[in-house]
Amino acid sequence: MRRLWWFLVPVLLSLVAPAAARPRDDALTGAIRCGVIADSRQWLDCYYGAAQPVRAALGLGSALPGQLKLASAPPAGGAPRDEAARDEVVSSAAGCMRQSADRAWLDCYYAAAGPMRAQLGLAGPGAARPPVPIPVPVPQQYASAMPPAPAPPPGPPPMPRERGMFAGIFTSPKPIVKNMPMQSYEIDKTGKYFTVTLQDGQVWEQATEDAVYHPARWRKPAEEMEVTITPDAMRVFLMTVKDDGKIYKVHRIH
Repeated sequence: MRRLWWFLVPVLLSLVAPAAARPRDDALTGAIRCGVIADSRQWLDCYYGAAQPVRAALGLGSALPGQLKLASAPPAGGAPRDEAARDEVVSSAAGCMRQSADRAWLDCYYAAAGPMRAQLGLAGPGAARPPVPIPVPVPQQYASAMPPAPAPPPGPPPMPRERGMFAGIFTSPKPIVKNMPMQSYEIDKTGKYFTVTLQDGQVWEQATEDAVYHPARWRKPAEEMEVTITPDAMRVFLMTVKDDGKIYKVHRIH
């Protein structure tokens, strides 16, 4: 009974939205349909795939093929797990309707997935961040004696642009990351689905459909592992780790 309100959301949206539903309404309705999936990791990928109508309206790259497939036809079977985390995610996503701009809504929608990412032991959006210190003003007579404030550390480079479906078939694309050491990595509680943070702040996550066939078995410290990432056809990116011998399909989440 506690999840009955999920199915009332499309009805409420139909009362306040115009006859042609906005992309965000379609996305939220798709996220609710994901509720029949039993596995929580599959549910999370379905939730991400459901955002595709808004991504398309904003002219952004498509979600991963596996995520789109789950969102278009969520596989039912078994009792859904981690229902409390799912309820919290969907409730927060419904609250994103307060955002007037679609891009702000999309950021809010992704951030709402934080409780489920935490439940699965994944890094990324929704993780707690340290508070920002409040600057204390310095009296003018002492300002000249104060050393200059250090420049803020550079942030990660812009998100990579996805290549077309057939790009790279007849040419060899150049790596967008080459021999860069990791800053840290996490492997979820099932031993699959790694998340890698590089030294420049980029965060990459293994694709769902790839983790089944290429689970990571890393034991070295993160700073001793060098990563190379190359765009590939079908809008995916391929990651290799020096001396690892595997090729992983990944997507960037930060």
